[in-house]
Formats: sequence, C-alpha cells, structure tokens
Amino acid sequence: MITVTSVEAQNRFGQLLDTVQREPVTVTRHGRTAAFIVSPQDMEELTIARGKRSKAVAEFEAWSQRAALSALPAAADLTDEEVVHMVKAPR
Repeated sequence: MITVTSVEAQNRFGQLLDTVQREPVTVTRHGRTAAFIVSPQDMEELTIARGKRSKAVAEFEAWSQRAALSALPAAADLTDEEVVHMVKAPR
C-alpha cells in the first residue's frame, strides 16, 4: 500500500485512480492517516464483509438471549474459571 500526502493526492488524483486498481492508497494529512482510496472491487469486498459481520453479531446476540432464557439459575453464579474448566474437562 502506498502513502501520499493530501497535497500529493490532489495533484496526482488521476494517477491515484489508476494506482488503486492495483493496491489501496493511504492519504495522510499532517502526518496522520486521513483517508484510504480503494478500488470498486475492494470496496465491494469490504461492504460484503461488513454485512457478514453485522449478520454474525445479530445471530450471536439472538443466540445469547435464547441461552440466557434457558440457562439454569445456578449458571449465573459460575465464574469464568469454572466455565473454562468445564469446557476443557471433557477433552
């Protein structure tokens, strides 16, 4: 990934559009990352990954709520160490 300043990005914008077809470009301002320029293909992949992550989080939250409803009251008293021991014990 190449890095350019915001001034360089302004002066070489057309060239950067060609460059991002091969690799993303980091744009900095005052020494800090200000933006990334990516190809449409990379953006599509990022969007798909974000959607999958959101779906996975929603599914995990739904599972967690179902598990909480079906858990025995004693489960709330278990420590993290006890849970880890119970998971590892059968192995």
